[in-house]
Amino acid sequence: MAKINRQTKTMDGNNAVGHVSYAFTDVAAIYPITPSSVMADDVDKYAAAGRENLFGQQVKVTEMQSEAGAAGAVHGSLMAGALTTTFTASQGLLLMIPNIYKMAGEFLPGVIHVSARTLASHALSIFGDHQDIYACRQTGSAMLCSNNPQECMDLGAVAHLAAIEGKMPFIHFFDGFRTSHELQKINVWDYEDLRDITNWDAVEEFRSNALNPEHPSTRGTAQNDDIFFQAREASNTHYNKLAGVVKNCMDKVNGKLGTDYKPFNYYGAEDAENVIIAMGSGCETIEEVIDYLNANGKKVGLIKVRLYRPFVAQYLLDVMPKTVKKVSVLDRTKEPGSIGEPLYLDILAALKDSDFSQIPVYSGRYGLSSKDTTPADFIAVYKNMESETPKKLFTIGIVDDVTELSLESNEKIDTTPKGTTSCKFWGLGADGTVGANKNSIKIIGDNTDMYAQGYFAYDSKKSGGLTVSHLRFGKSPIKSTYYVNHADFVACHNPSYVDKYDIVKDLKNCLLYTSDAADEEDSVDLGGRRIIKKKKKKK
Repeated sequence: MAKINRQTKTMDGNNAVGHVSYAFTDVAAIYPITPSSVMADDVDKYAAAGRENLFGQQVKVTEMQSEAGAAGAVHGSLMAGALTTTFTASQGLLLMIPNIYKMAGEFLPGVIHVSARTLASHALSIFGDHQDIYACRQTGSAMLCSNNPQECMDLGAVAHLAAIEGKMPFIHFFDGFRTSHELQKINVWDYEDLRDITNWDAVEEFRSNALNPEHPSTRGTAQNDDIFFQAREASNTHYNKLAGVVKNCMDKVNGKLGTDYKPFNYYGAEDAENVIIAMGSGCETIEEVIDYLNANGKKVGLIKVRLYRPFVAQYLLDVMPKTVKKVSVLDRTKEPGSIGEPLYLDILAALKDSDFSQIPVYSGRYGLSSKDTTPADFIAVYKNMESETPKKLFTIGIVDDVTELSLESNEKIDTTPKGTTSCKFWGLGADGTVGANKNSIKIIGDNTDMYAQGYFAYDSKKSGGLTVSHLRFGKSPIKSTYYVNHADFVACHNPSYVDKYDIVKDLKNCLLYTSDAADEEDSVDLGGRRIIKKKKKKK
């Protein structure tokens, strides 16, 4: 199959999912929750504008009274023969769990797109990690992970294609905020190309099995101890085939795009000795780190988990370097009281009785509530594996002075590709800084041949709170899923921040633009550094 040429557009992960999911959706039952709301909003806008899906219709969008109601509507709509989609996160996903069990048990091809978010425990947080999706790993739903906005576009299609062909609900998830709200220049699906790789026989089979008074069937029965167990085990045949279905759908996408999506993808040295296994946006930064370390004589690698459920050990073993000596599994969650985090336990089980059964496997936690995780943090993971006394359980990105699990990460290195321009803008919530920077990065992405990335850090107070915009652009792909920490340019849009924050600590060169310079060119002492302050000339 010849590789297609797709249009490029600057958008975030939510926009990418909204675009691709619309193509496969008859009905969208929605309820808004941060950070997933943009997906449903985009689908609603497309429907209102008259956009047609692959079936020649506008999507019917229905907002329910809660996520529990949305999940019930998805379940009922699927039973009626309509391909149905929803979008959610965090506690909203937890409210859907009872219906996910039903959809999986009844082999219904619904898709739930999740911008993975923290669950409220000692405190509520609107930011991202994998606590919510891990709470669904036992439901029977398939689970597919995207690491960046481009993968949201590409693997979002795989989730729908495999749900239809595999007759199983899919949870397609990606990191809340870090992926859902990160602007990137990506390639966009044309619906005609999606039409080419859709299994239309499976679509027709699904519709013909819908509840219909013309050919009635019994659904949703109550079973007793005489047959329930046997019926539950009979579902094994579906799950035994499902991973192969997902791989087949990935191959269809690869054939169209020239990509190499697999249930597990390896990145790094062919003869790697130390390997990290992870999933989500952190994999992007780890790839940057691998390029940096391997260029400096190390032998390291990364296995990216894409198909988390069903978890097929053989697919993992197929991409594991034969030379590996140590493995570190990184989980973006915390399950207090457990013997290990979910992905770590899955990896241990997968390696048992294999050629790698004697390899030490370490467990790390990172990135809870979108905690920024830098290249130095991931370098610390590789250094831990090289140590003669490695920590078997550790955290990165924080300083744990209570249980002393954290790894030290004192290095401040720049792993961004050469030629990348990095900028930081300090603003006040609702002052227009974030909106202006979103427009700027879209202009660069959509009107030049450069790659572009925009990420916007702000607290949950939003209006009136601190905002920091992180912009990067350049000639090489940008995988830097962390805050700008080597800035070519820093702008401060609130003069009071100069005294409150160390706004110049990440500057490569001492040049700062402010709005309060007394003269056209002035200087100020910040943190012991003489900083040139330039005032923009009035026209």
